[in-house]
Amino acid sequence: MNTRFQVAIIGGGPVGMALAIELGQRGISCVNVERRTEPHRIPKGQGLTQHAMEHFYRWGVADKVRSVRVLPQGFSLRGVTAYLNLSSEYWYSPPFREVVNTYYFQDSERLPQYLTESVLRTRMAELSSVQSRVGWTAETVEQDDAGVRVGIASQQGEREIIEAEYAVGCDGSHSTVRAQAGIERDRQDFDQLMVLAVIRSRELHEGLKRFPLRSTYRAMDPELKGYWRFFGRVDAEEGFFFHAPVPKDTTRDNYDFHGLMQRAAGFKFACEFDYVGFWDMAVAIAKQYQVGRVFIAGDAAHSHPPYGGYGLNNGLDDVSNLGWKLAARLNGWGSDTLLQSYTEERQPVFRETAEDFILGRIRADRDILERYDPDRDREEFERAWEGAKTDTAMRAMTYDPHCEGSSIVFGPPGSVCSAHGTHTFEARPGHHLPSRQLSNGRNVFEALGPEFTLLAFGGEDRAVAMFERASSLLGVPLTVIRDSHAGEREAFKARLILVRPDHYVAWTGGSAPDNAVAVIGKVVGRA
Repeated sequence: MNTRFQVAIIGGGPVGMALAIELGQRGISCVNVERRTEPHRIPKGQGLTQHAMEHFYRWGVADKVRSVRVLPQGFSLRGVTAYLNLSSEYWYSPPFREVVNTYYFQDSERLPQYLTESVLRTRMAELSSVQSRVGWTAETVEQDDAGVRVGIASQQGEREIIEAEYAVGCDGSHSTVRAQAGIERDRQDFDQLMVLAVIRSRELHEGLKRFPLRSTYRAMDPELKGYWRFFGRVDAEEGFFFHAPVPKDTTRDNYDFHGLMQRAAGFKFACEFDYVGFWDMAVAIAKQYQVGRVFIAGDAAHSHPPYGGYGLNNGLDDVSNLGWKLAARLNGWGSDTLLQSYTEERQPVFRETAEDFILGRIRADRDILERYDPDRDREEFERAWEGAKTDTAMRAMTYDPHCEGSSIVFGPPGSVCSAHGTHTFEARPGHHLPSRQLSNGRNVFEALGPEFTLLAFGGEDRAVAMFERASSLLGVPLTVIRDSHAGEREAFKARLILVRPDHYVAWTGGSAPDNAVAVIGKVVGRA
């Protein structure tokens, strides 16, 4: 086996495998080191956003991911929110991410993470430039100006040194790579223990038939201070997982978890337990995502309560952002500045995701339940409850991670990288390219090139020629797509759109720029 690669990836969960695929499809030699020999069969990381499914499309596995889903086609991915318990007269089920479906090329999906991992593992094995070291643990990570050395050990006690130009830690919230690189984290600990139980119960399934078919069910009780008692479906008939706050001294043997679940449901049901575990209510964000030649991604860079499905999806966004930049640097047309933009673009997004969309929702739920009570003033409570339903749908509309303020994007003056935004079909620098149809009937995402793409919608030939010369001069791969500025393309409000490999818009214009070389140079960090 080889011991020298361009990139060493520590961690073979979905984020680490996704990075290996991202790099492997670009011909970058990499090794994926994973200590587990079998995936955890705990149904976490189930909700995959539209953007995550676009990544899977680009990695050639979107259809395969959908084919292994457990819930049947057409099963709603929405959730139910109820007051006190799931037998309450007060409940709602507004659209969540479905309200922004039309802005994306792919719809969202739901399946257990271990099934997503199986698809990624198969895809990774198809790539000749990727090697996998299953059953090996990374013990040391050292770097100097020449490269990185990763000391790994097998379960049988063998030891090797892997040499690489770069290393990426995708090894979870207790990351060895992060610790070895000396990266500190900002951490908020809420001193609250949470239980995760996985059960099978036909009676619970039957009891939830009072609602339309839904994937998740959360009960909000004032005594929970904004935290949830939360059921999620694993399958359509009897499989569920359950999260809830429990006392700090709770163990698997000293607590009535079945009774707690019945309290959340509001009715009695029989069940069989497959798993009981615990996690701490906390948020931790690395102060930087890079030290020299070492990077971190996914839970190694940011961890949070499993509310809203932000964890895995943000990890996939991390490696989509980092992967093309590493490949560009290794292939000679990217720069160290390009690599540094990874932290610049990704860290603010997750910091706001945690503070405003995860913790913010917990605070909003707590405030509503502390302030309003149907036993005290039913009419006042019902108005507040209706407002909470509307607020849930609006949060999805305002979650628009972008990098407008990035140093490698032509964003508006004074802009920042943020998780907050608005969804629009206008092509905006720093934002995800909206999904629109070309005149030949194909979606624009089906035509995008593997690296940079120039969309020229009725654009002048001179402008296209300028970009082609500039990209050739700087060695930056460029695909040009010509079409009319009519039909759905009009919504882009730009005739020239430069799209990055991760499908974010880098630059827009109505005519040729003054200096196309300067444009291309900036977006690859060679200004």
